Amino acid sequence: MTQQKTTQQATAQQKTLPLDVWAGTSALLFDLDGVLTPTADVHELAWRRLFEGYLAQAGRGPAYADSDYFDHIDGKPRFDGVRDFLASRGIVLPEGPEDDSPEHETVHGLGNRKNAVFTGIIEEEGVAPYPGSVRFIAAAEARGLKLAVVSSSRNAPAVLRAAGLAGHFPVVVDGAVAKAEGLPGKPDPATFRRAAELLGVPPAECVVVEDAVSGVQAGAAGGFRAVVAIDRGAGEATLKAAGADVVVRDLDDLLPDRTGTHP
Repeated sequence: MTQQKTTQQATAQQKTLPLDVWAGTSALLFDLDGVLTPTADVHELAWRRLFEGYLAQAGRGPAYADSDYFDHIDGKPRFDGVRDFLASRGIVLPEGPEDDSPEHETVHGLGNRKNAVFTGIIEEEGVAPYPGSVRFIAAAEARGLKLAVVSSSRNAPAVLRAAGLAGHFPVVVDGAVAKAEGLPGKPDPATFRRAAELLGVPPAECVVVEDAVSGVQAGAAGGFRAVVAIDRGAGEATLKAAGADVVVRDLDDLLPDRTGTHP
């Protein structure tokens, strides 16, 4: 009787989960920043420092606002983020060479300046993965699922190493891979599709895990089994409107032995 009651309770708890992420899934395709590591916060800070300084130096306005990161930058390849933010201010700059000096007032110069700020913060402060994401990765590996990271950042391998996660992801499709292979960035689904291809898993058996609107849009457009969105600030309604099948506060909300409550 006690065993039956325990089984019934477990079944009831399973039904309260927002998505049975395991059924019909062979692979998980994770964004990195804001999904596995809190480096999205570092990216946001680096972008703020870049554009606050640039706008003040150039005497252009309006000033950088909190909403600018999510409206124009979040989830996009670095140089696309520069272009789109500048466009929001009516600013057009020359492209410059891709390895342009961070001191130069060009699209690539500003993008490289932002990268220098980001790497400086990581080197000084380090990075720790989200505990809930670590638990979720362990649960996925225990079930034999294949794992990949799909990130617009060219710093993805370095961040994975710093966070102690590199060994879990045999496939990493980052900004450098996208550039080398001519893959368009998010919200195009090409980088997620490439990761699925490298894992040898059809998109219909892959679940995309994202926190950025552009990444959710990419997942929704790619014919994947489902798109899980983690709300790290974009907002549940916004993420669902972008195409998320489910929005959670943390990845361990999807584990059947978790209550789904977080401080």
